[in-house]
Amino acid sequence: MDLSLLLTGLACALALVGLGGAFYEFTVVDPFWPKRPDLIQPERGGISRRRFWIPAHTAFEIALIITLIVMWSAAEVRFWLLIALASHAAMRIWSFFDFIPKALAFETRDPQTISEDVARSWTRRSILRLPLDLVTCFAMLAAFSVASRLG
Repeated sequence: MDLSLLLTGLACALALVGLGGAFYEFTVVDPFWPKRPDLIQPERGGISRRRFWIPAHTAFEIALIITLIVMWSAAEVRFWLLIALASHAAMRIWSFFDFIPKALAFETRDPQTISEDVARSWTRRSILRLPLDLVTCFAMLAAFSVASRLG
C-alpha cells in the first residue's frame, strides 16, 4: 500500500471517528444532561467532552491537510478532499462561534442555574451539525474509494 492511500484511509477513518463521537453525544449524552447538567461538568465528576473532541478534531484536520497536500495532483481525489475540508470547516466555524462557547458555559455554571429548556434547545440545535459531519464522511469515503482505484 502506498503512502497516499494510507494517508487517505487514515483521514477517512478519523472522519468516521468524529461521526461516531457525534452519534455518541446525540444518543447517549444529550438526551440526559439537560436534566442533570453535572453529567457534562468534569469538575463535578461528569464527562469531559474536550478530552475527546480536541484530539479527534486535531488529528483529523492534520491528516486531512497532509492528505490534501500529498494528493493534490490527483484531481478526482482532491475534489472529494476539498468537499470534506469545506464541510468540516463550516461545521467547525459554526461550532467555534456558537456551540462551543455555550457548551463551556454549561460545563462551568452551577447546575442549579441552568435552565433545562435552554439546555434542550442547545441539544436540538447541536444535532443540526450532523449533516455537515455526514457530508465530510461521505466525501472522505469517496476520496478513499477513488484513491484506492488509482493506487
